[in-house]
Amino acid sequence: MTVDTKELVTIIAYMIGVKKHIVEQCFDEECHETLEKLYQNQAATTIRYLCKLRTTLMQKFKKTDDEMRYNLMNLDRLEWFDQDNIRTLRHWGIEVVQSNYRSELYMQDLCHLVSENIDKCSDLFHDWVNWTYIRELFCIPKFTKKNVLRKEFEKYMGNIDLYPFQMYIYWHPVDSGSILYTDGKFLKVIYSQHGDYFDDYTKYKDAHQEVKNNIYDFVEQSNSAIIAVDCENSDVYKLYSVLRNLDDNGLSKIEKIYLYDDCHTSCGWDWLYQFTRIPVEHVEVERVTDRKSLVDIKMTAGVSKNYYADGIDSFIIVSSDSDYWGLISSLPQARFLVMYEYTKCGSAIKDALSEHGIYYCSIDDFCSSNVEEFKHIVLCDILKKYLPDIVYLNGYELVEHIYEEARLTASDKEKEAFYNRYIKTLSLKCNADGTFEIVLKK
Repeated sequence: MTVDTKELVTIIAYMIGVKKHIVEQCFDEECHETLEKLYQNQAATTIRYLCKLRTTLMQKFKKTDDEMRYNLMNLDRLEWFDQDNIRTLRHWGIEVVQSNYRSELYMQDLCHLVSENIDKCSDLFHDWVNWTYIRELFCIPKFTKKNVLRKEFEKYMGNIDLYPFQMYIYWHPVDSGSILYTDGKFLKVIYSQHGDYFDDYTKYKDAHQEVKNNIYDFVEQSNSAIIAVDCENSDVYKLYSVLRNLDDNGLSKIEKIYLYDDCHTSCGWDWLYQFTRIPVEHVEVERVTDRKSLVDIKMTAGVSKNYYADGIDSFIIVSSDSDYWGLISSLPQARFLVMYEYTKCGSAIKDALSEHGIYYCSIDDFCSSNVEEFKHIVLCDILKKYLPDIVYLNGYELVEHIYEEARLTASDKEKEAFYNRYIKTLSLKCNADGTFEIVLKK
């Protein structure tokens, strides 16, 4: 069970200037933390205030022009413009009010200021979102050319109800309902405006609240709980997305995460402890022969010890391996919850879990949009190993090697973004002792 997320549309709604009470009414419940960060973000708030002024000027264009022409008024003396926004922008070094101006000049100025400041907001958006498409919503191309702003004004006023909450954006207005309803809806509409298609639903789908509540209830009803992970049969990035999308308070009784790992699995497991508030113990399992992994045996023994020796009564098993039914059925007094992956788990184990009243859910259902920082740490760590020999490598082939070593599946666009952000920006630094060092962009 999944639902569409609203993080992306919350950011867009705030930046285009949707009234604060409407933003909070529509988005605060799901994205309270995102909104709080936006309120403190000067770059986002600058664009918000400029967009509000531009939209107001479009809606009151003639009335504003008449007041300036006949009554010698200005923006800072007209009640329909938010004076607090104008004063705040002035305090931040952005002077909106000019002398001897008319509406047309103000419109050009506001468009210029938006274009000049919008790139400061690019870090608010994940790399998997096409920044060009986002940027275009705010910037009117060739706005200084004759009749460009006039045509844009006529398009807006003639279709004002098709604009999100009647706030101006640069787009081809279509009657498709609110494009800020969910992230999935927004991505579908905006990408289609460029003849493109966004096809990674994991970025805007998250587990239903009922799924999360079942996990919280399981943890709350335990005396003590741990998470035991079969790293061979689990995706570290998907597990991280689970931990990021669950509330810390709801997981407060979980004492530790045990990672049972084989040498052939993703190096991403080595970094998980830095990104979770739950203590992590990494149990690396050596192989007796290369053909046989002992992770399942080691994990079975570890969970049994946790139960009998350590007094742990509740276990969240992260694995899609049906072999763990032997472990679960051997500890009938212990409580279990199982997290699996759709493509790795068969129906037999699910049927057995259901028959015995054991709750299970898929880690695929949790939104993966918030794992980018974690992925980049892992990818950059691998990249550092190649730096001494970087001059002998092809940049695009290097990216393929890095993603393969990280056990990460990614689209060509995501790989291109990593290439542009980290490979193309590599620089040479001469240290104090005269030695050269290749430096990654932070």
